[in-house]
Order: sequence, then C-alpha cells, then structure tokens
Amino acid sequence: MHVPDGFINAPVSVATGALAAAAVAVSLRGARRELAGTGQGGGAGAERTAPLAGLVAAFIFAVQMLNFPVAAGTSGHLLGGALAAILVGPYTGVLCVSVVLLMQGVLFADGGLTALGVNITDMAIVTTVVAYGLFRVLVKVLPRSRRSITVASFVSALVSVPAAAVAFTALYALGGTADVPIGKVFTAMVGVHVLIGIGEAAITALTVGAVIAVRPDLVHGARGLTAPLELRTSPLTDAAPTTAATPVPAPAATAPRRSVRRVWLAGLAAALVCAGGISYYASASPDGLEKVAHDQGIDAKARDHAAKDSPLADYSVKDITDPRLSGGLAGVIGVGATLAVGTGVFVVLRRRRNAADARPADTSAPAERV
Repeated sequence: MHVPDGFINAPVSVATGALAAAAVAVSLRGARRELAGTGQGGGAGAERTAPLAGLVAAFIFAVQMLNFPVAAGTSGHLLGGALAAILVGPYTGVLCVSVVLLMQGVLFADGGLTALGVNITDMAIVTTVVAYGLFRVLVKVLPRSRRSITVASFVSALVSVPAAAVAFTALYALGGTADVPIGKVFTAMVGVHVLIGIGEAAITALTVGAVIAVRPDLVHGARGLTAPLELRTSPLTDAAPTTAATPVPAPAATAPRRSVRRVWLAGLAAALVCAGGISYYASASPDGLEKVAHDQGIDAKARDHAAKDSPLADYSVKDITDPRLSGGLAGVIGVGATLAVGTGVFVVLRRRRNAADARPADTSAPAERV
C-alpha cells in the first residue's frame, strides 16, 4: 500500500507530513517508557527491548518483500503495524514501521518521498492505533491465555488493513490528483484489502504465537500472562510453625535473567531467509493499491520516484544481471540497513531514558527569606 508521488496533492501531503512528524515525536517519548519498562524487572526489559525493536523493524521489512496472491492479478503484503505494536508496544511500533518506510523510500524507491507523510500516517499510525486498540479490548474480554493473545493478534491485524484502506480513501477524497468517484475508490480499496488483511492476520498470529511459545516475557501485548516467580515455605522447613504453605515473592536479585540471544538470532535468520531467498518466489502481481490505482485511473498523475536511479531501486542491485542474486542481495542489504538504523534509534532512546532516570532529583529546599 505504498503511495507513490503524485497520487495526493501538495497541501494534503504537507498536512500528513506534519501529522506524521507530530506522531513520530509523540512516539519517541512513548517509546522511551516502553523500552524502559517492557519485560519483567524493568531495567532488564530495557536492556533487551531496544535490540529486539530493531529486529522487529528488520523483520517487517523482510516480510513486506513477500507479496502473496489474493485475487486474479492482485497481490498483497504485510503492513506490520499490528505485529510491531503487539510485540514491542504501540509507540515503538509506530517507530518500527516508520523506519521501514523511510528505508524503503530512500534506498529502494518504494513509496514516494513527497508521500512519506501519507505512508507513515496510513501504514504506521492508522494500522498501529486501530490494531493495538482492538487488541487491548479483545485481551480484556477473552480468557487470559496464550491462545487468546494469538486470537486477538489475528483479529486486530485483520481489521487494521481495511482500516488503512479506508484512511487512504479519506486522504484521496481530500487531495486526490485524479478525478475519480470516491465511492468506486472506497469499494475497490476496502474489498481487496479485506482479502489482504487475512494474509496479514495469519502472518501476525503465527509470528506472535511463535514468540509467545518460547518467550512470552518478550511480547509487549502479553505482559502479565506469566505469573511472578514465588518461593513457597513449608512447616517442615520453617523455624516458626505455620498451618499452611505460604507463597513468598522471590527477591528481585535472585530472579534469573534469560538471554534473548537465541530469539534475536532466530529472528534475524528468519528475516534474512525471507528477504534473501523466499522473496524471489513472491507474487509479481501488483499489490492492492497498485491494482486499484491502475483500474480506477488514480495513477493518472503519478510521478517518477526521486530515487529511481538508486543502485537498489525496485529491490534489485544495479548491474547484477542474475535476478535471484540481485533481488536476494538487495533484500539482505535492506535487512541489515533497517536493523542498523532501527536498533540505533532505539538504543539512543533507551540510553536517554536511563540517563533521565539516573539524574538525581533536586531535593534542596529554597532558601527562606528573612
């Protein structure tokens, strides 16, 4: 659903750019709290969430390369807002998808640069807000279990995609550059993106379910799913007699710290395999927006991408003639670049949060006037 340059006029593009910038600024502040507080132990969660958030961005980039067929001559791909919000939190999720969109626009000429605000608004903000809001409602009403988290992930991801299609239609109604009946745009966009949403839901649920199966403590949306560690005392071992075993919370210092290295390496390997290998077999059909734009005439005033001459344009490495090698290498480069930029952003946020927490409060009382 990457919107190219020329679909939306300048005033609406500028307005969505301002909205996207404001949302990113708010998300930067919110992500500091999420990066500092996710996981048991607070500080321990902060240490592992920053690199995991960078990995989530890289994984979304990789899976977005896997277009899957949804109808005759039409394909779809992951948007990723629901997946990111559930795994690392809604604020961090907005930043993850925004980093992906930035890397795609600058390096791969995918999604217009003047339309970057439109794409962030539509694919990062709308999907994340809708998906995470619905996810929290479902988690509250469903039984508290791992299966419920997976079911809530599926439903929220499914709804987030047609919601993004509705948002695009609204933006096009305000600033579309071609004279196309909005009713036709709405019907075509929502219809095809409901089908794409099924694929989005399946990918999101499978990914969230896989992480929950091995490390539920790493899933932001599953906080509180596991019971805190307790030590139980017995009348046979206590010096003071008691009538029943009494649960005693384990001291924080004795709680085991589990490494995230295996999860991180497994996620990175999956991203590299998707981008570097499986992407060669992705559907070559136009995605939902491209198909609707062509059929309805939305693309009448589309412009060439400013980065069309990039050595990685169209997800292939310039001057490498073998399509499998060219596309695979471009995918691997994209995963590495997104991982580096994403991790860098989140590590800086985490350090700034830690520095703010470590700053001693000014407890000195003001001098009393005589």
